[in-house]
Amino acid sequence: MFVIQLRSRCLSTHLHYLYSLPAGPISSFSFSFSSLPKVVTKNSAQNGNKENHVLVNYLINTLDFSKPRALAVSNHCHWVRSVEKPELVVHFFKSIGFTYVQIKSTVNSAPQILNADVEKTIKPKIHLFQELGITGSDLCKLISTHANLLTRSVEKAIKPSIEVLNKVLVNGTENGDLFRVLHRSGWVIQKSPHLRLIPNISYLESIGVVGSRLSSLLKNQPCLLALPQSELKKRVSKLLDIGFYTDSRMFLHGLYTLGSITHETFLRKLQLFQSFGFSENKCMEMFRIAPSLFRTSEKKIKLGLEFFLGTVKLTESTLVQHPSLLMFSMEKRVIPRYKVLQLIKSKKLGKKEPSFYSVICLREHVFLEKYVLRFPESAEELLMAYKGHSLDVGEE
Repeated sequence: MFVIQLRSRCLSTHLHYLYSLPAGPISSFSFSFSSLPKVVTKNSAQNGNKENHVLVNYLINTLDFSKPRALAVSNHCHWVRSVEKPELVVHFFKSIGFTYVQIKSTVNSAPQILNADVEKTIKPKIHLFQELGITGSDLCKLISTHANLLTRSVEKAIKPSIEVLNKVLVNGTENGDLFRVLHRSGWVIQKSPHLRLIPNISYLESIGVVGSRLSSLLKNQPCLLALPQSELKKRVSKLLDIGFYTDSRMFLHGLYTLGSITHETFLRKLQLFQSFGFSENKCMEMFRIAPSLFRTSEKKIKLGLEFFLGTVKLTESTLVQHPSLLMFSMEKRVIPRYKVLQLIKSKKLGKKEPSFYSVICLREHVFLEKYVLRFPESAEELLMAYKGHSLDVGEE
């Protein structure tokens, strides 16, 4: 009790002394005291951003990182002051077949794994994928492309999500479909399936996308199932507005396309068609017939429109009815076959001029038989027109 009273008196004495000081010193003292946390914070920030020489040098010398990238990665692992754990991580990846390029890609995408416990954190996830049949080079490709999988919970995200995927896929673990899905979009198993995967599957099933159609959608555009449901519904609504039906064969292709390009890209391609005289309704008709046309590059579409409308003199309606013409290779297929037909016409070898669309759609060997080998006396000249050099007609 005596000690407490003594300390209380000392505190009172100090407070009395402080309050008895003139205004100037008090304000000066108050300013210095209040500014102290700022100084400490600034120093702490400087220490936090201080270059981690040990880790930076390791990344540069072992994984061939550039100095700027090594600094960026080390900033995500500023607490790592030794290379003991990073060395164990790198050694483990090498032991299961990763190349240095793949290890570098993995670390670059998920720097935090450098500080992960190999036995407790990394191995269980690797073993899970191996048990699912994803091994060897496929495993290395998957992890180096989607390194964040190693930072997700096995029990809360990865395992339950894979169980859901395997119910949708047919023999997913045997025919490589599961690998295909995960390699295309690792995001489908990076969260609890109850957040997006299961709700999106239920929604698609409710509009008639079931069975093999749902499996096909998952295999070709798994990222759609990782979308917020509001975004998925928006895309479906857009397709319905354009004139698609959910039970049509092209509906899934429409979803693929909207999942592959941005709205801005879609509008640019629409404007490109319109600049050649196509109405918006005609553009939408082409999109309904061949949705993947809008995944074709603008450069290729422009070249095709110029060639078909300007050189070949096809009508606009022909392209609207057969938009897939714009998706064939101009250099390897369209232009060479056009040259052959022009030569046949100039030599008057054929009695009837064929439909250009039907000629473009023919398989290679069928085209050669019908429009080259059929005219033995001119075959060499026709081959030269087609390929620009002699060709083994047995090739596909």
